[in-house]
Amino acid sequence: MNIDQIVAAVVDAIEDIKGKDIVVLDVSQQSPLFERMVIASADSSRQTRAIAQHVAEKLKEHGISGQGTEGMGHGEWVLLDLGSVIVHVMQPAVRQYYSLEALWTAGADQRRQAGSPPSP
Repeated sequence: MNIDQIVAAVVDAIEDIKGKDIVVLDVSQQSPLFERMVIASADSSRQTRAIAQHVAEKLKEHGISGQGTEGMGHGEWVLLDLGSVIVHVMQPAVRQYYSLEALWTAGADQRRQAGSPPSP
């Protein structure tokens, strides 16, 4: 599977368990470790864990096994490492507090500005 197919499978799996506010970020220019980051919200720790498990199962069906999972114990924020794709499933309060979208997009903007010619 190519990266776009992996991301599509991840998003489909999240939607299967009613995950919300799904965002896909291309972070290939910011990180040498992975290319895409998928962030989604869940209403409870039970749903957060269920989404993460479902994503792992669906990707395993496609021959992609996760390299690691963190946060299944508490379920407020579960991270799945799928190699070239990282998946964050978070409860809304945790997602708002850490604001990963802003963090990763701000880094991209700063890099672009650093490589741009100075403004007059």
